[in-house]
Amino acid sequence: IFGFNKMFMYSKSCTLAVAVFTAVLGSLQYGYSLGVINAPQKVIEKNYGRSLGVWSEKADVLSENSTEEEEFSEAGQHPDVIMYWSLSVAIFSIGGMLSSFLVGFVGDLRGRVKGMLMVNVLAVAAGLLMGLCMMWKPHIMVISGRAVMGFYCGLTSGLVPMYIGEIAPKAYRGALGTLHQLAIVIGILISQVIGLDFILGNDDMWPLLLGLSGAPAVLQSFLLPLCPESPRYLYILQGKEQEARKSKNYTQQLSMSSFFCKPYIYSIYIRSSVYRQQLIVALMMHLSQQLSGINGIFYYSTAIFARAGVAQPVYATIGVGVINTIFTMVSVALVDKAGRRTLTLVGLGGMCCCAIAMTVGLKFQSDYSWMSYVSMSAIFLFVSFFEIGPGPIPWFIVAELFSQGPRPAAIALAGCCNWTSNFIIGMTFQYIQTWLDCYVFILFAVLLLGFTVFTYLRVPETKGKTFEEIAAVFHKGRKKSAQSPKAAELQQLKTSTDA
Repeated sequence: IFGFNKMFMYSKSCTLAVAVFTAVLGSLQYGYSLGVINAPQKVIEKNYGRSLGVWSEKADVLSENSTEEEEFSEAGQHPDVIMYWSLSVAIFSIGGMLSSFLVGFVGDLRGRVKGMLMVNVLAVAAGLLMGLCMMWKPHIMVISGRAVMGFYCGLTSGLVPMYIGEIAPKAYRGALGTLHQLAIVIGILISQVIGLDFILGNDDMWPLLLGLSGAPAVLQSFLLPLCPESPRYLYILQGKEQEARKSKNYTQQLSMSSFFCKPYIYSIYIRSSVYRQQLIVALMMHLSQQLSGINGIFYYSTAIFARAGVAQPVYATIGVGVINTIFTMVSVALVDKAGRRTLTLVGLGGMCCCAIAMTVGLKFQSDYSWMSYVSMSAIFLFVSFFEIGPGPIPWFIVAELFSQGPRPAAIALAGCCNWTSNFIIGMTFQYIQTWLDCYVFILFAVLLLGFTVFTYLRVPETKGKTFEEIAAVFHKGRKKSAQSPKAAELQQLKTSTDA
């Protein structure tokens, strides 16, 4: 009997490991798509210039000849190229913003597993559009591919944390939830390394570099049929109690008391006082992630390192990617021990101090040569503190703050908030940097201080708690005669014609 139990537990662990690994392949693809566009920027701009007829190889030769001049010696200086390049970068976030509202619909339509399988068609189509871009107009093909890939990533950035949160055992919910962010930063690092000019980031191979964005979706499509469906989805939306129990045996011991309602439409949650506090916390957690200034580092780290006096800034940027990965692993190890709230507070507070140090370093590096080391150290520490808490935790804490009914809608709203703020920072950072110059990170230091105070006052610890226990924390201050969150949710279901 002991041997049978041991084999059964091993089988459950293996199934859970396969399910989580398969799910985070979508996160890896998201990270790769985030980072892949930056390394080959100059090469892509040249190809855009050739396709648009505004730049030629002759211009490149003339730019190296100090005795001859031409108005646009570099392809990236032409207004048309600048417009199409900016659109290539920004369209990814626009696609994510549009699709993030569909996360709940796709996840509930056929289930979490089949939902991830369906949306992989988008990733493969996007990879083909970019990989075959030289067969037609590369600027049109790349922009189209980036738009489709952004649409895919908006869906997967919600579906992956939702699925992992629903199959993860309570004791490991934080560590497994953090794997979503770990896969993202690994994807960014891979794109940075193979995007070097002597690998794929050159004039001949850059379409393949972009086309590989769809590769993880192919592998995931083969593995998803081996993964169990979310027991919560099977029980609540499908009424398949036996299948839910079978799926549960392969993943975790679920509390069936949390299976009590169906998803609402978004407007009900926005109006409902039952979930208002949780929703505010969820949105603020995602805002703190994107408005921390981290994307300014990710998008423009090479330029920042060059300004700090680094001879080979592209390798320093890869160093940021390595630090990213290492400290996300640290978060995986600590999140179920130290707790979500503690790591978020440490991360936000540390980033605030680093933003101030970065400002001091950039301000005085022309006066003191050693100040460049202050700037670089501050950048590395800034990224480290981000990945300890503010980076990974917002992605999965939303699934912990809400019970099964409102969870898809809450994840969709939080995801839309994340993508929208990501887009705003990506589009405005350069202008803010021009306006504030070396003081640009003081703005983010002020925001980080505000988010730190909010987290200290309003964000509860969710480590080791059931969904009912977490909900009780938010409703602790209410009158004893008031309905419980569970009863209130059921009452709204009974009275709502939309439920």
